[in-house]
Amino acid sequence: MSVQLNHTIIHSRDNRESATFLAHILGLEVGAEWGPFIAVETGNGVTLDFATIPAESIVAQHYAFLIPEEEFDSAFEKIRAAGIPFFADPHGKQPGEINHNDGGRGVYFPDPSGHGMEIITRPYGG
Repeated sequence: MSVQLNHTIIHSRDNRESATFLAHILGLEVGAEWGPFIAVETGNGVTLDFATIPAESIVAQHYAFLIPEEEFDSAFEKIRAAGIPFFADPHGKQPGEINHNDGGRGVYFPDPSGHGMEIITRPYGG
Protein backbone atom coordinates (compact mmCIF):
# COMPACT_ATOMS: atom_id res chain seq x y z
CA MET A 1 0.00 0.00 0.00
CA SER A 2 1.35 3.44 -0.87
CA VAL A 3 0.95 6.04 1.84
CA GLN A 4 -0.92 9.22 0.98
CA LEU A 5 -1.84 12.29 2.99
CA ASN A 6 -5.64 12.34 3.21
CA HIS A 7 -6.40 15.41 5.33
CA THR A 8 -4.99 17.78 7.89
CA ILE A 9 -6.56 20.19 10.34
CA ILE A 10 -5.64 23.86 10.13
CA HIS A 11 -6.34 25.95 13.22
CA SER A 12 -7.88 29.32 12.45
CA ARG A 13 -9.49 32.29 14.16
CA ASP A 14 -12.56 31.81 11.93
CA ASN A 15 -12.82 28.55 9.98
CA ARG A 16 -15.16 29.97 7.33
CA GLU A 17 -13.01 33.07 6.74
CA SER A 18 -9.82 31.02 6.38
CA ALA A 19 -11.39 28.36 4.15
CA THR A 20 -12.98 31.00 1.91
CA PHE A 21 -9.72 32.97 1.72
CA LEU A 22 -7.65 29.99 0.57
CA ALA A 23 -10.29 28.63 -1.77
CA HIS A 24 -10.58 32.04 -3.44
CA ILE A 25 -6.82 32.44 -3.96
CA LEU A 26 -6.38 28.90 -5.31
CA GLY A 27 -9.60 28.69 -7.33
CA LEU A 28 -10.99 25.86 -5.20
CA GLU A 29 -14.38 25.29 -3.60
CA VAL A 30 -15.30 25.50 0.05
CA GLY A 31 -16.88 22.27 1.22
CA ALA A 32 -19.82 21.80 3.53
CA GLU A 33 -19.40 22.32 7.25
CA TRP A 34 -18.86 19.02 9.05
CA GLY A 35 -18.85 19.25 12.81
CA PRO A 36 -16.29 21.90 13.76
CA PHE A 37 -14.61 21.77 10.33
CA ILE A 38 -14.95 23.50 6.99
CA ALA A 39 -13.03 21.67 4.28
CA VAL A 40 -11.19 22.74 1.16
CA GLU A 41 -10.13 19.86 -1.07
CA THR A 42 -7.04 20.17 -3.26
CA GLY A 43 -6.64 18.71 -6.73
CA ASN A 44 -4.81 15.64 -5.45
CA GLY A 45 -7.61 14.79 -3.00
CA VAL A 46 -6.03 16.12 0.19
CA THR A 47 -8.57 17.91 2.35
CA LEU A 48 -7.64 20.91 4.49
CA ASP A 49 -10.07 20.95 7.41
CA PHE A 50 -10.26 24.42 8.93
CA ALA A 51 -11.20 24.51 12.63
CA THR A 52 -11.90 27.61 14.70
CA ILE A 53 -9.88 27.84 17.92
CA PRO A 54 -8.98 30.76 20.20
CA ALA A 55 -6.54 33.09 18.43
CA GLU A 56 -4.00 32.86 21.26
CA SER A 57 -3.81 29.08 20.74
CA ILE A 58 -2.87 29.27 17.06
CA VAL A 59 0.71 28.33 16.22
CA ALA A 60 1.64 29.59 12.76
CA GLN A 61 2.33 26.80 10.29
CA HIS A 62 3.53 26.75 6.68
CA TYR A 63 1.47 25.36 3.80
CA ALA A 64 2.87 25.18 0.26
CA PHE A 65 0.73 24.54 -2.81
CA LEU A 66 2.05 23.37 -6.15
CA ILE A 67 -0.04 25.00 -8.87
CA PRO A 68 0.21 24.92 -12.67
CA GLU A 69 2.22 27.71 -14.25
CA GLU A 70 -0.86 28.94 -16.12
CA GLU A 71 -2.78 29.35 -12.83
CA PHE A 72 -0.04 31.29 -11.03
CA ASP A 73 -0.95 34.64 -12.61
CA SER A 74 -4.58 34.36 -11.52
CA ALA A 75 -3.71 33.40 -7.94
CA PHE A 76 -1.02 36.05 -7.70
CA GLU A 77 -3.38 38.73 -9.03
CA LYS A 78 -5.93 37.82 -6.34
CA ILE A 79 -3.23 38.26 -3.69
CA ARG A 80 -2.22 41.65 -5.10
CA ALA A 81 -5.81 42.85 -5.63
CA ALA A 82 -6.66 42.06 -2.01
CA GLY A 83 -3.65 44.05 -0.79
CA ILE A 84 -2.17 40.99 0.92
CA PRO A 85 1.53 41.43 1.65
CA PHE A 86 3.70 39.00 -0.32
CA PHE A 87 7.32 37.99 -0.36
CA ALA A 88 9.81 36.09 -2.50
CA ASP A 89 11.19 34.34 0.58
CA PRO A 90 9.78 32.62 3.69
CA HIS A 91 11.46 35.09 6.06
CA GLY A 92 9.84 38.20 4.57
CA LYS A 93 13.13 39.81 3.59
CA GLN A 94 12.09 40.29 -0.06
CA PRO A 95 8.73 42.08 0.15
CA GLY A 96 6.75 42.79 -2.99
CA GLU A 97 8.67 40.22 -5.03
CA ILE A 98 8.22 36.67 -6.30
CA ASN A 99 10.95 34.06 -6.65
CA HIS A 100 12.04 31.96 -9.62
CA ASN A 101 13.39 28.96 -7.72
CA ASP A 102 14.06 25.82 -9.74
CA GLY A 103 12.97 27.58 -12.94
CA GLY A 104 9.43 28.21 -11.74
CA ARG A 105 7.68 30.99 -9.85
CA GLY A 106 6.75 31.21 -6.20
CA VAL A 107 5.39 33.62 -3.61
CA TYR A 108 4.74 33.60 0.14
CA PHE A 109 1.78 35.33 1.80
CA PRO A 110 -0.07 35.20 5.13
CA ASP A 111 -3.58 33.84 5.60
CA PRO A 112 -6.10 35.55 7.94
CA SER A 113 -4.89 33.50 10.94
CA GLY A 114 -1.19 34.19 10.36
CA HIS A 115 -0.20 30.94 8.68
CA GLY A 116 2.50 31.19 6.02
CA MET A 117 1.03 30.23 2.66
CA GLU A 118 3.13 29.59 -0.43
CA ILE A 119 2.30 28.92 -4.06
CA ILE A 120 4.94 27.45 -6.36
CA THR A 121 4.90 26.29 -9.96
CA ARG A 122 7.80 23.84 -9.64
CA PRO A 123 8.60 21.55 -6.74
CA TYR A 124 11.84 22.35 -4.97
CA GLY A 125 14.75 20.37 -6.37
CA GLY A 126 12.68 19.61 -9.48
